[in-house]
Amino acid sequence: MARGRGGRRLMNQINVVPYIDVTLVLLVIFMITAPMSNPGVVELPSVGQALKQPVAPMVISIKADKTLDLDGKVMQRDEILFAVRQKTETNPEQSVVIAADKNVKYEDVVSVMDLLKQNKVEKVGLLLKPAS
Repeated sequence: MARGRGGRRLMNQINVVPYIDVTLVLLVIFMITAPMSNPGVVELPSVGQALKQPVAPMVISIKADKTLDLDGKVMQRDEILFAVRQKTETNPEQSVVIAADKNVKYEDVVSVMDLLKQNKVEKVGLLLKPAS
């Protein structure tokens, strides 16, 4: 019986245990180093002057008791819609900002935004208080 060269038998299997060990070591290294790198930081370019909006935005406030006011005047939904539509027709760059009390339901805020969007008010945003 001939056994190949040098008296050894041929192996028809691959020993994968060393590859699994290397893979697990690399996995542990990546798991440890991944939180240390912060890929979300973006260095923004600076400008000489702060950009100014051409027109101050109109502020629609939604209070905790669901009353609406536009720039400090308490109004009904249709009155607010009429005033906003009138202002945006004269100035298409006019933006509208919604400021809601933190106790107001999300549904109420979305309904005001939807009402504005349905009536072709394009620039609608939310007014937020920065965390201190």
